[in-house]
Amino acid sequence: MERAKITYKGQVTIPKKVREALSIKEGESVMFQIEGDHAIVKPINNSLQNFYGIFPATRSYESTEAVRKEVRRKRGKRLVSAPEGK
Repeated sequence: MERAKITYKGQVTIPKKVREALSIKEGESVMFQIEGDHAIVKPINNSLQNFYGIFPATRSYESTEAVRKEVRRKRGKRLVSAPEGK
C-alpha cells in the first residue's frame, strides 16, 4: 500500500508506483470515485477513440482524422461568425 500526504491546499502527489501501475502520465487527468469512507482513483483517457459510438452520427466519416477536420472546420465557422465584443 502506498502513502501520500495532503498539502495545505488539499493537493496530493500520486506515488510513482501507483502512476506506473495505472499508466498515468504527466498532464493526464484522474477522477475520484467515492465509495463509503474511501475514494478510488481512476485514470481518465480522453482520446477520441473512447467516445466512438456514444453519440448518434449525422453522417459517417472515413477516419478519425476526418472527424477532427470537421470539428476544426465547425469551430472555425463559429469563431468567425461570433458577434464582435463577445
